[in-house]
Amino acid sequence: MTTEKPQIVAFFDEPTFTVSYVVGDPETSQAVVIDPVLDFNPNTGKADRRSADAILAAAKERGWTIALVLETHGHADHITAAPYIKAKTAAKVGIGEHIRQVQEVFRPVFEIEDLKPDAADFDLLLKDGEQIAVGNMTIDVLHTPGHTPADVSYRIGDAVFVGDTMFMPDYGTARADFPGGDARQLYHSIRKLLSLPRETRLFMCHDYKAPGRDEYAWETTVADERDKSVHIHDGVSEDEFVAMRNARDATLDAPRLLLPSIQVNVRAGRFPPPDANGVRYLKLPLKLDPALGA
Repeated sequence: MTTEKPQIVAFFDEPTFTVSYVVGDPETSQAVVIDPVLDFNPNTGKADRRSADAILAAAKERGWTIALVLETHGHADHITAAPYIKAKTAAKVGIGEHIRQVQEVFRPVFEIEDLKPDAADFDLLLKDGEQIAVGNMTIDVLHTPGHTPADVSYRIGDAVFVGDTMFMPDYGTARADFPGGDARQLYHSIRKLLSLPRETRLFMCHDYKAPGRDEYAWETTVADERDKSVHIHDGVSEDEFVAMRNARDATLDAPRLLLPSIQVNVRAGRFPPPDANGVRYLKLPLKLDPALGA
């Protein structure tokens, strides 16, 4: 039996504009966490667990047992709290199998020497079309590349957690200019999601409040995206979308937490090992004017 209407609790982290979710099966009290955030202050280098503890508290309040932590991709805008939740609950951590490609891109950039073979920092490497059972919930894995090669969306009953493929209809779609990103792939991934029944609920990973909107929002439907999306409503051709996306991406700054997030998240949230002095360090690759490099 599949739970068609899972119970969903959202947690919005305003510093990174990220939405994390706990999805519970009301019949068995088993639950899944999607895209948990670790609080990190780049100005001080301090990381703490406030947001993750809020997720754990919400699950405990409802009597839910967290069995699984799912990442929609290797995030570039926040550090994952997956290892902390795993330590507290014994939940396994899953991500799309193409995280291997992302690791190979960034391994030399940050000289990451401690990546485990075959992305073994993650417990589950998930394939397109794979199904996972948690309680009476069936979780369908949908490979939705374009933002990165490793992006996946998770369909649970009537709800789909779309990661960074798209945003609310009035804001648009995700950027496709990260290494391995591709606007054409993103177009096809989004159309794949929008081919689901019109009443399907879609849950975003981010919201930035579109101009003219005063409240953050992260839940919409296939129908609303198809009818109202400012980037990819029905009738927008692939070439039109690619031209728009590439032009827009050329104007965007890198995410504020890109450099710390990537080198931690490709390790499934594991921080680099400590140096001889007992301190852990994240690397900051520099791009210097040749005149400054002497």
